[in-house]
Amino acid sequence: MPNKTTCLALACLLFSLLPFARAQAETWVLIDTRTQTLSVMDGIRVLEHFDRIALGAAGAGLKRGRGDGKTPLGTFHVSWFNPSSRFNYFIGLDYPNRAYADRALEEGRIDRGTHLRIVSAIDLRITPPQDTPLGGQIGIHGLGAGDRRVHETLNWTNGCIALDNGEIQRLARWVRRGTRVEIL
Repeated sequence: MPNKTTCLALACLLFSLLPFARAQAETWVLIDTRTQTLSVMDGIRVLEHFDRIALGAAGAGLKRGRGDGKTPLGTFHVSWFNPSSRFNYFIGLDYPNRAYADRALEEGRIDRGTHLRIVSAIDLRITPPQDTPLGGQIGIHGLGAGDRRVHETLNWTNGCIALDNGEIQRLARWVRRGTRVEIL
């Protein structure tokens, strides 16, 4: 029979492994803007992979505001869905997130009231306001009736990530509200 010290050491070891076990079980989305790929992940294991995604027409980087054509880099979460989108299916992200709101307030691109509206929504885990100078309606979507040849050769979105219609339908099966999306 193990002694108390052995049991305590074993319990501590198991407890220390819990965060790793949770990370392994979390389904999340990795968007690599350099390789223009999207992967559905389970911890560190790839569950599904999509090649040749399209980004914003201005590429990816620090999104400064509405209409800049940039795909924002950072950590976001799935916030809403539109299965009847003109882009076939739309998976909305919680952009602007706290990091973008904080930076914009520091730089004077938004006022304190707008900052408060954004961070309050984030704290409540609801979709942040989409009508601020930082922009909104950022997500992952399909082509809808768009031209697949354009999709395969150009970054054509206004800041979103685009897959083809079949791919967005497959991705939609993996994600739910709150799913983490890392855009690197």
